[in-house]
Amino acid sequence: MESLKDLLNSMPGGNKIRAKASEQLSELMNDPKVRKLQEQFPELNEDVLRRNSNSVYQYVREHRNCTECPGLDQCPNDYQGHYTLLSADSSAGELRLIDRKTACRKFIARRNEEQIRSRIRSFYVSERTLADSYSADEILMKDRARSQAVMKLLEYIRRTKEQGLQTEGLYLTGSFGTGKTFLMGYMLGELAKIGYSGVIVYMPDFVEDLKAMFGEPARLKETIDLMKEADILIFDDIGAENLSPWVRDHVMGAILNYRMERKPTFYTSNHALDDLEQHFSFTSKDGEEYHKGRRIMDRIRPFVDVILVKGTNKRGRKEEGGGAG
Repeated sequence: MESLKDLLNSMPGGNKIRAKASEQLSELMNDPKVRKLQEQFPELNEDVLRRNSNSVYQYVREHRNCTECPGLDQCPNDYQGHYTLLSADSSAGELRLIDRKTACRKFIARRNEEQIRSRIRSFYVSERTLADSYSADEILMKDRARSQAVMKLLEYIRRTKEQGLQTEGLYLTGSFGTGKTFLMGYMLGELAKIGYSGVIVYMPDFVEDLKAMFGEPARLKETIDLMKEADILIFDDIGAENLSPWVRDHVMGAILNYRMERKPTFYTSNHALDDLEQHFSFTSKDGEEYHKGRRIMDRIRPFVDVILVKGTNKRGRKEEGGGAG
């Protein structure tokens, strides 16, 4: 059988092809990445590198691609978001070149972001409110008027990170558009980073949807159980919903009764706590029922720290997404 060498010699231009291949191989062996690899593994001689030239070429090519990274979605490497990492091993009595795929920083960052998002469930709250990423300094600087509220929120986040999940939540109250939802979304994201699950619910739309769930008991139970068991539960814009006795007594009451002294519940509202009690004491169906309103408030008031959020109305601005609260 004719060898590859003989075949090349017999082909027109075979010598040129062989010379070009030899030139490319020499260029590869002198690449800074290959030299650095040999410094890391001194036992890795040129003979081993030449015998594994395909792996060495892929190693060099993919690292060059990473140096000029066009972004994760346009990653030109064989395995998106990964590059080839080479090492040497002589444990089997023969020096071998080992290649393995390693995730790049952008791939790891996206995976971590997806894991964080998977811990958060949102009901009728803008995804943008939860998706935007800010530092603590940016949160403070966005509106100096609410800095006192932000400091209290940051202290709560710090305490949770150091001590674990608290039994008390927060009640953020203030005028329209001062950023209450935005601040709760920030807190939810920060605590999701350390593994806590969370649910945020926009109350006016949620209550309307609950009425549709009344005829779907399995879906209703699944939703209520999710809100009971989440590490962090946020009722956004509570007090703005069109309340019914069933929602108040059998949904809100059941959820809050289960969570109190177990897991923290958080609220944003344009109402002060006393005004919220008035809201829960009146329904469109049964009129005034002060004792039932007080019963719900007994499951809210003792388990929250109230934070007054001052500031300018940001509703409609792009800087804090769709949920300016």
